[in-house]
Amino acid sequence: MTCPETGRPAIVEIDALHASLTSTVGLPDIRLEHCARWPLLEQCGQECLKDLDVASSQCLVSGVLARWYRGKVCIYCGKQFQEVHWSDHKPALQNPDGKLLGWNATAIEELSTVLETHRPVCWDCYIVQSFRLEHPDLVVYRPWRKGITEGAGGSPAPRHL
Repeated sequence: MTCPETGRPAIVEIDALHASLTSTVGLPDIRLEHCARWPLLEQCGQECLKDLDVASSQCLVSGVLARWYRGKVCIYCGKQFQEVHWSDHKPALQNPDGKLLGWNATAIEELSTVLETHRPVCWDCYIVQSFRLEHPDLVVYRPWRKGITEGAGGSPAPRHL
């Protein structure tokens, strides 16, 4: 949304529960549940809602994130992100300190900062690396070495596709 007071974009969240409950008796009462400018300006008149239309996928948070991931590569496996699946296999992030984060650990008001400072991690690598970090005693790390074609005793090593 564009904040009418500042003229700058602001990330807002609509109170969907309130809107759905009020729609049972007439037109839904649309109001904000959260705004990136709160709590400092929480008592604003919510004039930004006057221009509200049904949000397109280009302005929903999931749309913003899908565009951010598109074309990027996972920092672990190098796989390029194509379509992001938000219902399952959600991609994750690595913060500047190297900590892995799922999107449920990110507050909506931090979204723009996160997109500028964090790096993309695919779901597969997020699961594997999270397990490795949480249970180092259960993981044996054997780095892949190119050119090894023999198994134990000089026999050909099994090939896995």
